[in-house]
Amino acid sequence: MKSILLAVFCAGVLVSCDDERPDFKEHEVVPPPVATSEFAGGAYISSVTEFESKGVRFYNKDGVETECTALMRQLGMNAIRLRVWVNPKDGFCDKSDVIAKAKRARALGMRLLIDFHYSDTWADPGTQKVPELWKDYDITGLAQALRDHTVDVLQGLKSNGIDVEWVQVGNETTSGMVWPEGRLMWDSCRSESFGRYAELSNAGYDAVKRVYPDATVIVHHDNGQYDTTWFYDELLQHGGKFDMIGLSLYPDHERWKKDIDNAAAYAKSMSWHFDVPVMIVETGYSNVDEVRAEKVMKELMARMVDVVSGVFYWEPEIYGGWDHTYCDGFWHTSPCVFGKKVVNNGAFTEKGEPSAALRALTRTASVADTSGMIHDMRD
Repeated sequence: MKSILLAVFCAGVLVSCDDERPDFKEHEVVPPPVATSEFAGGAYISSVTEFESKGVRFYNKDGVETECTALMRQLGMNAIRLRVWVNPKDGFCDKSDVIAKAKRARALGMRLLIDFHYSDTWADPGTQKVPELWKDYDITGLAQALRDHTVDVLQGLKSNGIDVEWVQVGNETTSGMVWPEGRLMWDSCRSESFGRYAELSNAGYDAVKRVYPDATVIVHHDNGQYDTTWFYDELLQHGGKFDMIGLSLYPDHERWKKDIDNAAAYAKSMSWHFDVPVMIVETGYSNVDEVRAEKVMKELMARMVDVVSGVFYWEPEIYGGWDHTYCDGFWHTSPCVFGKKVVNNGAFTEKGEPSAALRALTRTASVADTSGMIHDMRD
């Protein structure tokens, strides 16, 4: 996700002195799994364990403290998206952390999308930093490392009895992945660079199928409001493989209606052109004006429900400002300071309760009874 690095005040965050990462256990009551034919109404809550370790808590509309994944299920969401980093400096979003969060989703009968960034930190169109351990590899070595990493993480999930329905091989790979070897170039080297990118992307694709043969593999582009047919055409021309198109869609504050209309039209067109489903794997909108945010999200869902396979809200659990662990230019290092656009795109109120914007996404997902599971997922 592209960021606008402006400071916001740190209001409303409830912080304790407990710096330990919480230990989680599964509850014996497991709701029935959601049917895979259903529209995926989901949340991308990858930062939840880090937030919890710093004392952030979440509450339902009645003010009752509720574990975040269970809260998403209570709201009616049926899917969770989790990012994977290779070797993050504080462990959050590494293999073990992802498995811990995936266990919560499994305990709630939720569907799972795994999002490989193939980096030690955030990967987006502006930065696709090669993992430190891979920095000296050539393209062949990178493809093998990427393949091994993908298999290792997915095998860890599978050995824990966790089903994975979708896997992203790269995050917003509009400019390629694992730079500089996998970076897409727009000059005379364009074709050659697409060939390298396709080789890396296919290494991920093949690794997914090795562990989860029936999983849907997604290639992710960031500009859902624009026609990106050319990108996937060129990937195919260089031998690239994908089962689904994943798009980010962050409607502009002023022209949000046009952005949503365009995204719906292009998603429908690309699904027909490539004969694959399309999913909005990231979305969000400024939550400063909750009434407006709810209106935008309702319109987005109304337009998308018959066009795409699902919609995932990006990090809705962010609220009140946060001193994020990873400070490489994407996030500020000062206490309670985020990029403004990132924080305001969260969908919780300053009280730590779901906002109307988040509730707007749940109309298409089935509601499960999570009573008795509210506190049991966190010791």
